[in-house]
Amino acid sequence: MRNIRLLIEYEGTQYAGWQWQKNGKTVQETLSKAVERVVQEPVKMYGASRTDSGVHALGQVANFKTTSSIPSERLIHAINFYLPHDITVKGAADVTESFHAQYDAQSKIYQYTLLNDWIRTSLNRNFCYVCGYLLNADKMHDAAQHLIGTHDFTSFTTSALQEKNRIRTVKKLEIKKEGKYLYFTVEADGFLYNMVRTMVGTLIEVGRGKIMVERMKDILSAKNREFAGPTAPAKGLCLIEVKYNHDS
Repeated sequence: MRNIRLLIEYEGTQYAGWQWQKNGKTVQETLSKAVERVVQEPVKMYGASRTDSGVHALGQVANFKTTSSIPSERLIHAINFYLPHDITVKGAADVTESFHAQYDAQSKIYQYTLLNDWIRTSLNRNFCYVCGYLLNADKMHDAAQHLIGTHDFTSFTTSALQEKNRIRTVKKLEIKKEGKYLYFTVEADGFLYNMVRTMVGTLIEVGRGKIMVERMKDILSAKNREFAGPTAPAKGLCLIEVKYNHDS
């Protein structure tokens, strides 16, 4: 039995997220069906991150086991043949039998794209959130520093009761301004449901002057969703990379 690791990119606009659902087309289901047509047997697809409806991925990782003898380099083109154009397998490789895309992940990097303009965009409309308020990027940067480190992020999830352990370690949170675009890059050992989008939404409120920079500590310690800002729209979020140990 072989264990195949896939590197996948997708536009999440038309999907109800990564994870298989009874009602709604998902990336996991679409990818699984394409793989099964190639290997001619049922497969169980495991994904590194359960991206939400409308969220995109540049570096999603998944794995499945198969008895097929098709070389991994040939699997890339074969699977892509059966996939719609908004999902693409970028890489495939044989890995150890014990490798698991989700459980072996050491950290994940997400990027949120915000267009700070009062005029909408047409070409990039599915990949960024357009915010017409004048934002102070320096204050947002200062507030973001309070979120780096190991904290209980209950205030930044919309389904706290579903997660027994809400402690996560944010390794990096950078805000980069390029023209009218703001890019929020977050790396952590794991994320709670809607955590990145709620962090971004709260930082936007800081940029607007609605929340003071010093309040970020209080929001964290409150462990209450009502203290944080709104959840930013899904379309601005993209899974950039999943990191593993070198021997995975």
